[in-house]
Amino acid sequence: MGRALGVYAFGLLGVAAAIAQTATSTQTAAAPAAAAHARMTLDVVVKDRAGKPIGALEPPQFKILDNGQPRKVLAFRRTDGTTGSSAEPPVQVILLVDVVDMPYKAVSFQRLEVDKFLRSNGGHLSHPTSLFILNSKGLNVQPEPSRDGNAIADELAKAGTVRAMDASSGYAGALEQFDRATTTLLGIADNEAHKPGRKILIWIGHGWPLLQGPVWHQTNESRQTLFRTIMNLQNKLREGRVTVYGLFTLVGENARGIWEGHLKPVTDPRAADPADLALQVIALHSGGRILDPTNDVAGQIANCTTDIGPYYTLLFEPGPSTGPNEFHTLAVQVDQPDLTARTNSGYYTAATPAP
Repeated sequence: MGRALGVYAFGLLGVAAAIAQTATSTQTAAAPAAAAHARMTLDVVVKDRAGKPIGALEPPQFKILDNGQPRKVLAFRRTDGTTGSSAEPPVQVILLVDVVDMPYKAVSFQRLEVDKFLRSNGGHLSHPTSLFILNSKGLNVQPEPSRDGNAIADELAKAGTVRAMDASSGYAGALEQFDRATTTLLGIADNEAHKPGRKILIWIGHGWPLLQGPVWHQTNESRQTLFRTIMNLQNKLREGRVTVYGLFTLVGENARGIWEGHLKPVTDPRAADPADLALQVIALHSGGRILDPTNDVAGQIANCTTDIGPYYTLLFEPGPSTGPNEFHTLAVQVDQPDLTARTNSGYYTAATPAP
């Protein structure tokens, strides 16, 4: 692997700080109409009813819908995610081990399961893989992806079972966890946007607090800040070609009853809520999946990598918009009823530049 894990700390976005504010702010004035959106690419995975990736489709078999309206496919590329091609590298797997606010035994178990996956098959990984570890000191990052699972597992062992968030708890700790997690995701997406190819980010942990209940009073300012973060994260993950998968161990909190009510896209800043940034919501909107809590974390990671097979990259010109910060739903259809296509759920039009 070459080099040990290095600490990479992203600056806080101030999401939680804005949520903690109690003073209300005035609403922003209406913005002028947005300029036309640049041409856009989508990575699309097509599967049959058995869940097997399908890699033999041709351009005429695809239809892109932008806000329900068909858009012409301007360019088309088919790639094997394992072998890559002259135009595309193999799909990279990013294993993010989140140890924030987890008990020692849970962190140790999580590390052992990731180690088990990395050392399976003699340590020969099918895809270039990177290891990220998130704790209270920031994000520890493996500099370069590798197919040597044994070497990555050795680095994981050196990192130990560091716990996080011991210094803060309760209200302050929840705010910090929420901000650190969402900032980390945005930082990863922004960083990966400068690298070629698709990436599969497998977030292993129990997610972060969704800041629900009467104590989490929302103000105009906090909702505007949340809305900007939602927009940036949705767009950056698509631009960085990052698909998110969420794995939850049995010690984690799935909070299904909360996040399922926030799967619809946020179109009005006044409706923005911290649960719109739940890991489950982010994963599904990125075209990824969430897996139910289990003790078989190694098996769940392997399950996620089975999605890495043939995929399609489509270029199209987005439809017209009436202004900035407008959400457009995206859908890709194929002409065979027994096949389903999975991709990003949509995008936001360009924001108004700051004065």
